[in-house]
Amino acid sequence: MIIDADTHISPLKGDNRISVEELIEEMDQAGVDKALTWLQPPCTVAKSNEYVFQSMKKYPDKILGFGWADPREGVDTAINNVKKCVYDYGFYGVKLNGAQNDYYIDDEKLALPVIEEIAKTGKILAFHIGADAPDKTSPHRAAKIAQTFPGLKILLVHMGGAGTPEISDQVIEVAQKYPNMYLIGSNVSSRAILKAVKTLGAERICFGSDMPFVSISEALEKYEDLLDGEITEKKQHKIMGGNIKRLFEFQKS
Repeated sequence: MIIDADTHISPLKGDNRISVEELIEEMDQAGVDKALTWLQPPCTVAKSNEYVFQSMKKYPDKILGFGWADPREGVDTAINNVKKCVYDYGFYGVKLNGAQNDYYIDDEKLALPVIEEIAKTGKILAFHIGADAPDKTSPHRAAKIAQTFPGLKILLVHMGGAGTPEISDQVIEVAQKYPNMYLIGSNVSSRAILKAVKTLGAERICFGSDMPFVSISEALEKYEDLLDGEITEKKQHKIMGGNIKRLFEFQKS
């Protein structure tokens, strides 16, 4: 089973936005079975979360719904979005993006209360960790959260890519210290992905495309070229879908 661990959809049109039908068409063409799916910014968070939910209901065998919260909309609003995502929509977790929404991901007044709410639900937290906002989304800030909530599973989306110069080496170094961190290698260099696999092990790395910013077919081809001959087939299966499947099944237990 191949699972793309970073895809975006939107109820809006234009600006490189895609609908869930367009996402599934791309998945089918690429031979991808399921996709971890969240909203595509910029957007109205509540409306877009609802669209992801409706998409998951419509395509339950394809879409793995994941929520989004923006503390800049107000901490109470963000916490309410977390609750709705988890308890009403049944999402697997909630994502925070300090680059897109312009805040420090360890901000004690903005981000921390929202993160505490996610931790209370027992679901997964995802952070955008990118070179597009290397200070606001620094892996060292994510490390503070990983240390404070050792039982919280944390996805580090882009693992320091999504811009240049990459901060992937910092991400890998930090992740060595925190086993509750898992890296999604979307929109990041092949060098960084291979280094992460060899340093952290195949169990901590997940395939992702960042669709529609990077096509699923393009990302899949990169991974196939990268991993073939470098690691065993069993380890490749973990990276290409097994790790997300295991994490998400744990959340459902």
